[in-house]
Amino acid sequence: MLKKILAGWLGLMLASSMALADTAHYKIVTGPERGTYIQFGADLAKWVAQPAGIDLEVMPSKGSAENVQRMRFEPGVKLALVQSDVYQAYVDMANAGNADAGQAIRPLRLIMPLYDEEINFVVRADSPLKTINEIKDKNISVGLVGSGTAQSATTIYRLMFGQPIPDQNVQHFSNEDALAALIVKKIDVAIVVVGQPAKLFTDMNPDLLAQIRLLRVDPAAPETARAKQTYFPATIHVSSYPNWLKEDVPTFTVKAFLVTYDYGLRDTVVNLNRFADSLCTNFDNLQEHGHPKWKQVKMELPNLGKGWQYYAPVERHLRTCLAQRSAAMNAAAVPAAAQSEDKAPPKSNCSDQARLLLLCK
Repeated sequence: MLKKILAGWLGLMLASSMALADTAHYKIVTGPERGTYIQFGADLAKWVAQPAGIDLEVMPSKGSAENVQRMRFEPGVKLALVQSDVYQAYVDMANAGNADAGQAIRPLRLIMPLYDEEINFVVRADSPLKTINEIKDKNISVGLVGSGTAQSATTIYRLMFGQPIPDQNVQHFSNEDALAALIVKKIDVAIVVVGQPAKLFTDMNPDLLAQIRLLRVDPAAPETARAKQTYFPATIHVSSYPNWLKEDVPTFTVKAFLVTYDYGLRDTVVNLNRFADSLCTNFDNLQEHGHPKWKQVKMELPNLGKGWQYYAPVERHLRTCLAQRSAAMNAAAVPAAAQSEDKAPPKSNCSDQARLLLLCK
């Protein structure tokens, strides 16, 4: 019922705006090819951009820091996926007087928050390490330079231990190369920031997967309390990796955001507004057909921290959408409540056609 009501309200608006515009050709920068970001980009291209008359090219990247730069300076890039701690790091550096950071981040605007990305601390199966707070002074892959993983890995290490990772202990491998280096004992720990379930692990050869495992958060460790200054508790579930994990693993998480630029050109504003309307109209399709992480995404626009701003034209469209969704939910709830009061048979026990034919008992 909710989907039908929303489709009726928003479909006409979206169709009329598309009729007045030619197909736009845009890019979205995401992340590594076996990560969650690139799958989210593909879902947005298929279920949101395409119905809005936008040809959205999904571009792989090293990760969030590179995405900020490409969003700011690469022609055709209109959308990007960025980790919250990377975005905040740019804001902090800009506020501290770094002109390059300010030039990169100040024109960027948020469309909406997406989901939490788990920070995976991976070791060999035979490693003596058991918990995250034991990684101090170990040889660690923190991800490629320019990746969100590198920002998260170095930030959380500094928070936990009060110092940066020693230069001689830092390796900048891709996620795949880090796991390979781990198995052949070139490193002790691989830090991987990716939303579960990640193809990096689900597509991994079972024999190789059996040679690695995840470190756990120790809730009693002082390092854990210090990490919570920036990162939030999370759980990597057995259900995400049933052929690998034997029990849930507590860890930390970072938020992913959909980001754009403070565009003022009329055509771009119109196109991004169409994208916003389509995002609202097709949100249920994203949750039903997209990456499993879409089920964790909420259609909401929470208050932002200092230095963070929503893209105003899209924000207005999405807030209108939120009001319409709320009204639709209330409208859909009224017949259900009345039916309950009248003690009518549950809808699942009788088809619409059977009710019209008075065949329900």
